[in-house]
Amino acid sequence: MNKLYAAPIAIALLATPFSSALAQTAEERGLEIAIEANAVNDGFKDSTSSMKMTLINRSGKKSVRRMRAKTLEVTGDGDKSMTIFDEPADVKGTASLTYSHSTKADEQWLFLPALKRVKRISSKNKTGAFMGSEFAFEDISSQEVEKYTYKYLGDEEIDGIAVYKVEAYPAYKYSGYTRLINYIDQDRKVPLKTEFFDRKDKLLKTLSFSDYVHHDGEHWRAGRMEMINAQTGKSTILEFSDYAFATGLGDKDFSSNALKKLR
Repeated sequence: MNKLYAAPIAIALLATPFSSALAQTAEERGLEIAIEANAVNDGFKDSTSSMKMTLINRSGKKSVRRMRAKTLEVTGDGDKSMTIFDEPADVKGTASLTYSHSTKADEQWLFLPALKRVKRISSKNKTGAFMGSEFAFEDISSQEVEKYTYKYLGDEEIDGIAVYKVEAYPAYKYSGYTRLINYIDQDRKVPLKTEFFDRKDKLLKTLSFSDYVHHDGEHWRAGRMEMINAQTGKSTILEFSDYAFATGLGDKDFSSNALKKLR
């Protein structure tokens, strides 16, 4: 999952020298904040984690899925990530693979064990729901700085925490969103909330991040994320555990052929 969402952002960008907000345009300040938030998560090399996904329909009925995730940091481009479903039985063995990119369309694949084949997700169809959740395929890519242009909207507070409010406009023309509004913790430089606006510029979803852990004193990761669909009343909760970093993963662990060999 993207590092704004699990972390999950890794891109080789040099931050511009700090200057006061008075000397900057809103666009320049927004970009500066995005770069600072990105830099917080540089250098993790690779990571693995366990995930619990809870799907909640508009009447409150819940269904639970358990997965494993792994991510490979890629210098100079977007990360590679894989999610493997272990439970329940009807989705066991299903796996997704994402190659995130900075300046071109992401590449994504889905392995369907019942069909024993790998399906490539069209770069023009990333708005579809990921495994029935409120996360779209677009949402599970790492959110590289260069994927957006930015505008600083001001300072606010969330639960007593000072945040930067930054609007982000997707550069990708097939994005399902006209804009996102990110609320970035001013101290830790991590997201606390993201609002997604649909192609009609109406609020579609809100993603909240909580239970952050500073792993090894280096890597901030949210332990819980909740995506609420404002238009349908459905929601999805992701809970993360068992994080490990620099485990020795490499490119060979993130090939489309590797999807067929997962256990």
